[in-house]
Amino acid sequence: MPYKDREINKLYYTMGEVTEMFGVNASQIRFYEREFDILQPKKNKKGNRLFTQNDISNLKIIFNLVKDKGYTLQGARDFLRSNKNEAKENQRVVDSLEKLKSFLIEVRDSL
Repeated sequence: MPYKDREINKLYYTMGEVTEMFGVNASQIRFYEREFDILQPKKNKKGNRLFTQNDISNLKIIFNLVKDKGYTLQGARDFLRSNKNEAKENQRVVDSLEKLKSFLIEVRDSL
């Protein structure tokens, strides 16, 4: 049986890794941290932010609401307060569809 690469998930992501994931400045991540109470990154002794996988998924939800769906910040906050579980489930579906899309593109390119 051939070796299969698996996705490695880290426990904590640095601010630089998060900004690279989302393609934004660190100031925007810090701004969203102040605006949305669901973002609670840990801070080490030096004050550097360390984001968990839960923080990353919450950021994905926020970016989806604000950037893709066009919500205002207040509208996104209100939506998350009233429909947090629905937003998380929708983000899980989007993530699985993106993985499927990348797999299908990989298969197409290998043919």
